[in-house]
Amino acid sequence: MSEGKRVAKLEIEGKIHELPIFSPTAGPDVIDIRKLYANAGVFTYDPGYTSTASCDSTITFIDGDKGELLHRGYPIDQLAGKSHYLEVCYLLLYGELPSPAQLEDFESRVTNHTMIHEQMHFLFRGFRRDAHPMAIMVGVVGALSAFYHDSTDISDPWQREVASIRMIAKMPTIAAMAYKYTIGQPFEYPRNNLDYASNFLRMCFAVPAEDYEVNPILSRAMDRIFTLHADHEQNASTSTVRLASSSGANPFACIAAGIACLWGPAHGGANQACLEMLREIGTPNRIPEFIARAKDKDDPFRLMGFGHRVYKNFDPRATVMKQSADEVLELLGIENNPTLQVAKELERQALADPYFAEKKLFPNVDFYSGIILEAMGFPTSMFTPIFAVSRTIGWISQWKEMIADPQLKIGRPRQLYKGETLRDYVDIEKR
Repeated sequence: MSEGKRVAKLEIEGKIHELPIFSPTAGPDVIDIRKLYANAGVFTYDPGYTSTASCDSTITFIDGDKGELLHRGYPIDQLAGKSHYLEVCYLLLYGELPSPAQLEDFESRVTNHTMIHEQMHFLFRGFRRDAHPMAIMVGVVGALSAFYHDSTDISDPWQREVASIRMIAKMPTIAAMAYKYTIGQPFEYPRNNLDYASNFLRMCFAVPAEDYEVNPILSRAMDRIFTLHADHEQNASTSTVRLASSSGANPFACIAAGIACLWGPAHGGANQACLEMLREIGTPNRIPEFIARAKDKDDPFRLMGFGHRVYKNFDPRATVMKQSADEVLELLGIENNPTLQVAKELERQALADPYFAEKKLFPNVDFYSGIILEAMGFPTSMFTPIFAVSRTIGWISQWKEMIADPQLKIGRPRQLYKGETLRDYVDIEKR
């Protein structure tokens, strides 16, 4: 991003204020308003920060009109089609695709940090068995700082590196343990001879009583889910991580904050909401009824898994995810599953309806990822924890970038106050 000689002129109470304009390498120009309050005595008003650039970043770029998602300049469809999750992790974390030697070293470091401290097992026992896995993950990830004191000093580049590797490595283990705990099964330790996605599937579905072999198609589908959710620019949970980080909090606390934000149904819980909607529809013959409801502006019902706040024409991740969904459904031979039948027919009818074409309501990545996870045997309560595993690398990369930024300042949004003005206290007996 460069600062040119162009300025935006803003007239406030008869006085002209000149604001510098920054030009990014991609995307719209940005007006620098940092001195606006000092010079003009006014704030900007932008609920949801939808028109505000809160930082500069070199990690991820989204062009919603074009349906484009780039990680360090590489299109997501190329990365998902030709790469695998840990290679994308390396790219996000260090800025370039790794050489074979670099990738081997990185994979080795991640693999050798997948176990968690044995004492942490007792943390899980403090939760009720019916606790939501996300509740467990928020608590356990936040508690990592109580066990790994040698990687909490954010001023030390080496400790930041160690913390990054630890979180990428341990998040699948923690998510799998949360799942096992809620279904009453014993924990499965990670295996160093398995790849990242296969290891996660084994920790979720293996039991001590029998051998477990990971199907390569399921492993590849799981890896794609991780890859397609790895980072998504300055979304709600990433912004939460950055805001928490700006105070100087340790990295484990910051990632726990991101997990808490991701829990919301408007963010990481979207694919869970999509599956619940499909179950509500129940049978394909009820689809026209629900499509009619989605078109009715007086009906609060909306089709979950369709459209996207950022992408205006199509979600570039959805094409790859649909391919994985078709592969998984064919492999498992469950095309006749009632929920999946509803999903496929809903997709067909919605795409053929001019209303949805005009509104640009297309199946997004959450629609297909929910179908895949359901087919694999994951309960909907595990959908968001899996999203958290995927997004950890994005959070960590954004966190590392922010901590190294010489312009780092604690986040402090302002407000448009609409409350009472100054008034005197009234004693209780006079109220």
